[in-house]
Amino acid sequence: MKSILALTLVFNLVLAKPTQLFNTSLTVTVRDELGNTVEGATVKLYLKEEDYTKEKNQIEEGTTDAKGVVKFKKLEPKSYFILCRKGDKDNTGGGEKVGELKKGEFNKVTVVIQ
Repeated sequence: MKSILALTLVFNLVLAKPTQLFNTSLTVTVRDELGNTVEGATVKLYLKEEDYTKEKNQIEEGTTDAKGVVKFKKLEPKSYFILCRKGDKDNTGGGEKVGELKKGEFNKVTVVIQ
């Protein structure tokens, strides 16, 4: 009986699909042109460049904390367009697209607004 139980356990370990332990997430740090972190910046994520350009159909939105950081959780492992803005400063003209996120990992990016 013990050998059957052990054999069943071995088969389950070998044949089991790996479980994704972590959700795909993106941590965005916003800095100004001097390299200082920016608190209170609005950060929006878009899937399509056209939506980013027209500022419509955002899929996520957040505001940076005291350390200039905002975290987005449970994202799809895709590329995203990022729009960061505080007052009259934004990231237009540079650092607008993030490459495809790695599935099940904590992805990070820094965006400069000016």
